[in-house]
Amino acid sequence: MLRTSQVLLSRGTSTLQSSGVQRPVLRFDGEAFRLKSTGELIRALLVLRLCAWPPLVTYGLTLLSWSQRLLGSRLSGALLRASVYGQFVAGETTAEVQGSVQRLQRLGLRPLLAVPTEEEPGTHREGESWYEGNLNAMLHCVDLSSGPPGSLPQQPVLMQLRMTALTSAQLCKELTLRLREPGTAKELSPERFAATMESGKDLCISSLSSEQNQHLRASLSRLHRVAQYARSQGVRLLVDAEYTSLNPALTLFVSSLAVRWNCQEEADGDGAPWVWNTYQAYLKDTYERLNQAAEAAEQKGLGFGVKLVRGAYLETERALAQHSRTGDPTQPSYEDTSRNYSRCLELMLGHVCRQGSRCQLMVASHNEESVHQAVKRMSDLGIPPDGAVCFGQLLGMCDHVSLALGRAGYAIYKSIPYGSLEEVIPYLLRRAQENRSVLQGARREQGLLTQELLRRLSRRP
Repeated sequence: MLRTSQVLLSRGTSTLQSSGVQRPVLRFDGEAFRLKSTGELIRALLVLRLCAWPPLVTYGLTLLSWSQRLLGSRLSGALLRASVYGQFVAGETTAEVQGSVQRLQRLGLRPLLAVPTEEEPGTHREGESWYEGNLNAMLHCVDLSSGPPGSLPQQPVLMQLRMTALTSAQLCKELTLRLREPGTAKELSPERFAATMESGKDLCISSLSSEQNQHLRASLSRLHRVAQYARSQGVRLLVDAEYTSLNPALTLFVSSLAVRWNCQEEADGDGAPWVWNTYQAYLKDTYERLNQAAEAAEQKGLGFGVKLVRGAYLETERALAQHSRTGDPTQPSYEDTSRNYSRCLELMLGHVCRQGSRCQLMVASHNEESVHQAVKRMSDLGIPPDGAVCFGQLLGMCDHVSLALGRAGYAIYKSIPYGSLEEVIPYLLRRAQENRSVLQGARREQGLLTQELLRRLSRRP
């Protein structure tokens, strides 16, 4: 890996000596865009400018409906595939997804596949059939992530998992309320849930109805089946965070999976965890929760995997807090969120340095300062570029950072949704609404794309 990266570093990067460890000097100046075709650059520039237009983000579904009426579903679909869908989505068929993955790998990037399915709070599903269908989709995602049968991946394989595709948001809300009550530690313990999900024995929570208990048992069974199959295929699960009204319950589920699959008995050669959780730096209590979770995992002898993000539900969380007249759980400003992200990053890098591969971190950020901080501290602490720390960004976003990291030999993953237009477009619009600041802050990337296109038009070297 390091030898390959040294070849790729022939232009645009150099190395500095720090604590006896050479590290590349990363320049996010857009030179890495030379690896992309002119068509890809034009599409990226047009789509990013379009996504920075507030009415599109706010009224996306309405505009989509109008375009289908005016142009017809076939022409409207073709335009979407050539623009937004093509920029942010891997494809619909297995062949299309595999082709997208191979193109990323040729650029030094790694895939992080995601099934674009989730249950929004307030949605009510009858029975278990919807969740069972999602389970099959998750198992197929494991197959896509692990590659063709018989292949031996040369790098850690990760995939994203949204819990509310396999269990109801309403159950998560109920469990969150119970977890906040005193005296629930024994009844709602990860160890108890872990034992139940594997043995299949009946689990009955006193505060839940018989129907809710039945759904809880079915949900635990689905989670176990995904984790078991992923482990057998060498795929690690990154569980996404969602709303604060759900996250304590989601953490309980992740902790239950960790008890079963992040234990030393399940560890492979490097001991890396099989199940990771996501922590959102825009929440005020994230640093304390992250520190407690890291220490608890170390005491229990469990692997600990973290995806660290700034967070994407800021506006919704603030509106809900105002409506319910409860304390706002979010940081007061973007600057405060960034400071908290920096603290959490330092905390986790310290754990990685001390524990080695048993502790893993994904620096999931489009912020150049955060990436520079991570790279510098990795060098200071002697953490190798392709070791226990990796980076994560969205497909089609911040490619000038992703490509530079990949060329320099760092492990960089691109979050890749896939599926039909009908499945993915509503998912993309929800993500766009949650990531307004990221989309509107992509002006620098647009400028770099423009510079590269002008360079090609002028035929400058």
